[in-house]
Amino acid sequence: MTAQDRSASGLSRRKLLGAAGVGALAVGAGGGYAVGQAAGEPATPAGVADPHAAPVPFEGAHQAGIVTPAQDRLYFATFDMTSDEREDLISLLKDWTAAARQMTQGNDVGDFGAVSGSPYAPPEDTGEALGLPPSGLTVTVGFGRSLFVDDKGRARFGLDGQLPERLQDLPSFAGDRLDPAISDGDIAVQACANDPQVAVHAVRNFARIAFGRASVRYSQMGFGRTSSTSTAQVTARNLFGFKDGTANVKVEDTKDVDDFVWVHEDEGPAWLVGGSYLVSRKIDMRIETWDREPLEGQEAIIGRTKGSGGPRSGGDEFVPLDFDAKDETGKPMIDMKSHVRLAHPDVNKGAKLLRRGYNFVDGSNGLGQLSAGLFFIAYQRDPEKQFVQIQRSLAGLQNDLLNEYIVHVGSGLFACPPGVDTKGYWGEKLFA
Repeated sequence: MTAQDRSASGLSRRKLLGAAGVGALAVGAGGGYAVGQAAGEPATPAGVADPHAAPVPFEGAHQAGIVTPAQDRLYFATFDMTSDEREDLISLLKDWTAAARQMTQGNDVGDFGAVSGSPYAPPEDTGEALGLPPSGLTVTVGFGRSLFVDDKGRARFGLDGQLPERLQDLPSFAGDRLDPAISDGDIAVQACANDPQVAVHAVRNFARIAFGRASVRYSQMGFGRTSSTSTAQVTARNLFGFKDGTANVKVEDTKDVDDFVWVHEDEGPAWLVGGSYLVSRKIDMRIETWDREPLEGQEAIIGRTKGSGGPRSGGDEFVPLDFDAKDETGKPMIDMKSHVRLAHPDVNKGAKLLRRGYNFVDGSNGLGQLSAGLFFIAYQRDPEKQFVQIQRSLAGLQNDLLNEYIVHVGSGLFACPPGVDTKGYWGEKLFA
């Protein structure tokens, strides 16, 4: 049975539990999820008691997890190929696609899943999501430059001529302290869900499936989205306590999405049309130093008020920034080096990003301080004209005031192919 066939016959987590004799999981009417749906059907709510638990469609013109309203949890990982065989890369992408197609709809991976197979063989699914709903899981993949060429510029996996011109190494920016161990990678995997265990389950199964073909380079968990990607979402706060992503590109802004997110037909290569470029940056925040900054200073650094999120030039959160507004002394109310000014499209030749960042706390740093910050993720049509343009403004001669409190320690750029149909797999056109 092929990976495609396995996808079509995937057992739902709940049906699989019943088949294994683990016990029924039915709850009160209208309060839970249906038990015993047909094989391959998503574990959809019986009455949709909690919309955050419902599945997100996997197939489509674009990969889910880009303009999808941002979920609350992230598990991000990059993988390096351990095999140099073209067929191993193709089979891995097929197997991952089949697994994601099942997991995003609330089903176990494979024909028998976590508990219904032979007791003398390893399970096809790791099992930690048994009994859990889909929780809005999306899985999004992107390909790094190193998947196409080695460090000497020689083609890998027979992908001659398929390297996108815009998939270049990101330039160095002032203040960067990048750790190669948590940067780049051949393939990036972004799993977002409203339940952290569901997101971890997806990446863990990818790592299990990849054995012998690829291995994890690094991974990062995130919580508390720091950007809203839909007008229906309340603007979230980052670990500095400020609303983040007020001016983010929203899915409802169809012109902005088309202008700033998707790769157009004349921008090729053909396999990437309808896809996007993903930039990831791990940004450590100097939490303890920030917490000693007076409120007035914090607001001046950001350029917004901490409570409402409105601009310091006046008004509520969504009032346009007035860069010409002055205080009684004639000083700009939004500082010339404030973060919002230097990141604004007016300062960056109109550039915008669709951001999907998350907070993280990785314990302590061994110096009595929190190891915490922002795992920045942004999607765009042209990295040079968008992310690089904006980051040069923030890290350049103007010197964003926020730079005293943050440092970029990880980085990556990936080309994300378009979505798949019911029988396709990620990156299929690469190998046509």
